[in-house]
Amino acid sequence: MTFIDPSVMESKELVKGFHAKFIHSENMTLAYWNIEDGAELPEHSHPHEQVTNLLEGTFELIIGGERKMVGPGEVAIIPSNVVHKGRAITACKIIDVFYPLREDYIKS
Repeated sequence: MTFIDPSVMESKELVKGFHAKFIHSENMTLAYWNIEDGAELPEHSHPHEQVTNLLEGTFELIIGGERKMVGPGEVAIIPSNVVHKGRAITACKIIDVFYPLREDYIKS
């Protein structure tokens, strides 16, 4: 059994304004994001299923061409290989869960 305290982890800025702490299990990756007001995530896709849980703030998500303003407590499910992008309307805290494991984030 493993216990991890994200509050003591160092964050990394992967995209301008997107600061993340990553936790990896055998099969999944969790990303704890602190996102600056106005930061934009460029359009992209990946083979991982993604579940996004907005904890604080307002975030605009565009998933497969469908636009939605997401607020605290809301969850978005992004299927594998679906093109998506986003923009922080305010400063945000988000937890993303990816399946399978994001090996590209292990070294990040």
